[in-house]
Amino acid sequence: MKYIIDILGRSGLLKRDFDYHLLRAAMVIIFAWFGYDKWFEAEIRGLLPMINHGPLIFWMIPVLGIKGTSMFLGAAEWTFGSLLLLGFWNKKLGVLGALGSTFSFVATLTIMPFVPGAWEAAAGGFPAMTIVSAFLLKDLVLLVVSVYLLKQDVARVIESEALSYSGTLVTAAS
Repeated sequence: MKYIIDILGRSGLLKRDFDYHLLRAAMVIIFAWFGYDKWFEAEIRGLLPMINHGPLIFWMIPVLGIKGTSMFLGAAEWTFGSLLLLGFWNKKLGVLGALGSTFSFVATLTIMPFVPGAWEAAAGGFPAMTIVSAFLLKDLVLLVVSVYLLKQDVARVIESEALSYSGTLVTAAS
């Protein structure tokens, strides 16, 4: 075991911020891909049972219609993904992307208890999942990643501003 740990320790896995950048890149790819699908009405029609039973998003179809919901969700996901991408260089934009991402996954996770067909009746219902609940459950990990990125970006903005502020004091005192 020590041999394996030594190899992994030298591999770059422990490189500062490797995990942070890897998670950010993964979220950008996920939002790009899922956002792309949302531009098509067929995707939204497939998600109708989930959207209609989501306590935070049930209003979308009656207010925006299917095409409007499709455009809204596609634009939102591409916006959050773009902000997360820009967060590689600008942590304040990363904060906005992580906030949007966090809200997005809170909204989808709250659907789980209410969506029809989420629990396998033949196996006694909850907690026996169907593909519907399994599809939504992945958003738990995406929510955790979003919160992690939000925490990291907020901390980095605060640190950057503190360094900038202390640099101003030193310069002004000189």
